[in-house]
Amino acid sequence: MLQSYYKENKYFYLSTIALAGPVIISQLGQTLVQTADTVIVGKFVGTIPLAAVSLVHSVFLVVMVIGLGISYGLTPLIAKENGRGNKKACGELLSNSLWLNICTAFVLFALVNYGSTYAMEHLDQDPRVVETAKPYLLILMVSIMPLMIFNTFKQFAEGLGFTKQAMNITIWGNLLNIILAILFVKGFWIIEPMGIIGVGYATLIDRVLMMIVMSVYVLRSKHFEEYTREFKWLYIRKVQTISIFKIGAPVAMQYVFEIGAFAVAAIMAGQLGALEQASHQVAITLASMSYMMATGIASAATIKIGHSFGKKNIQRVARFAKISYALVLAFMVVCALIFMIFNKQLPLLFSDDNHVIAISAQLLIIAGLFQLFDGTQVVGLGVLRGVGDVNVPTIITFIAYWIIGIPMAYIMGIYLDIGVTGIWYGLTLGLLSSSLLLYLRYQKIIDKHKSKNNIST
Repeated sequence: MLQSYYKENKYFYLSTIALAGPVIISQLGQTLVQTADTVIVGKFVGTIPLAAVSLVHSVFLVVMVIGLGISYGLTPLIAKENGRGNKKACGELLSNSLWLNICTAFVLFALVNYGSTYAMEHLDQDPRVVETAKPYLLILMVSIMPLMIFNTFKQFAEGLGFTKQAMNITIWGNLLNIILAILFVKGFWIIEPMGIIGVGYATLIDRVLMMIVMSVYVLRSKHFEEYTREFKWLYIRKVQTISIFKIGAPVAMQYVFEIGAFAVAAIMAGQLGALEQASHQVAITLASMSYMMATGIASAATIKIGHSFGKKNIQRVARFAKISYALVLAFMVVCALIFMIFNKQLPLLFSDDNHVIAISAQLLIIAGLFQLFDGTQVVGLGVLRGVGDVNVPTIITFIAYWIIGIPMAYIMGIYLDIGVTGIWYGLTLGLLSSSLLLYLRYQKIIDKHKSKNNIST
């Protein structure tokens, strides 16, 4: 039976893995930048700066994922138009996406500059942590623009199925980031030790170089020549810009609801103390690594399903969705086991503080549980984006995280005084709710299309 199942689904598994692999590494690379920052600061600077990194990432990520969501609106549209053989539309979409993302970057810069800085000062955080965090946040603000431009060309290439190039650029960018961060933080030769702002400068330089390399690759590669003929730097068409925004904006809000929930959780942990906040940062950094790898599978699902949906092949849509769910479950089970088995060893990578290590070890046990729900909910979002369904999933994520997750995190963590583990229990409930609701939404849509096309279930 297993042999016949494998033979029947071999193509779908292999093609999804081949597409998801580079995307996983590329997505992971964005998280590894923050992971490297956390490790370097925790090891070389101390607990207060480590808590500052947690605070900055909490307020900055909420803003940054808005931009990432807007830029992601390009991918399913490119996949769909490519499935229809409309190469001209792909080039025009790239032009419009670029300007939409540049405008978004300016708005986000202002939002971080005024909103995030104000928020840090009024969230009942340790004053030492806030003062340490401010200069780091200022440098990260500047990196928004190159990140958005890089993502424009990355999402365009991935929408056409070219995923390895962004992966390679990300790998080399991360290596450069780690080297520069260590040099800037510790100091070397004529470079004076910069402390926490050193990792900020390393991230900025990394993102500028990645932007340049990715844009040059797309615009000069023969692979995209037929698509980029219609690309013009000053080409702006209202209809196409709106079509990108209609997908990107809900995706951005989905990210905001989820990442925002984790940001609020970090702030709750900060209200408990700097040790709890630093421990939360260690555990969430590790959990984010597996989550970003799961988003690679979700992105592959969006591309494969979007292409099949563009061709109106509902049976392939259903097959790719099923395969994507199976892959992410298998992957997250492995991650959960790693977190649970090595829960006391993994925090040693980030901190030498025994109190931080002990609390982080407890959180990683819980992280092992919510890995399964985190993976299936992000694939659920990817599957639904592939069929163009983004509005209802946005409502689902809001309900799951802000009606269920965050209130339960506050009740258990703060009100019932369970502590930071209580906060994580609340987050787990939010992820569980999101996973179940998104899967039910997918089943409703696929059953509707099968019935419409007289396909037996």
